[in-house]
Amino acid sequence: MLLHERHQISQDSFAELRVWRVPSPVRGSAHVYKYSLAYVVAGQCVLRYDNEAGKGDHRHLGPNEVAYSFRDPAQLLNDFWSDVDRWRAR
Repeated sequence: MLLHERHQISQDSFAELRVWRVPSPVRGSAHVYKYSLAYVVAGQCVLRYDNEAGKGDHRHLGPNEVAYSFRDPAQLLNDFWSDVDRWRAR
């Protein structure tokens, strides 16, 4: 595991970030990272980035699932936090 953090954003929201380096790419991804980044508000996950086996790199924005172009862990974190900021500004 490279990263496992939980950040309390507000009284009813938090972000949990988990990133692993794996020996071989997760099925559907072309890199050696496994990740799950989630933003939860009032008990509901409203934003998630992950690369579960078979689906490859993608993100969930509310009820929608869209492909995500993974470059590296630093960009992943930047993209996630940018989406959190946009979600909070709604």
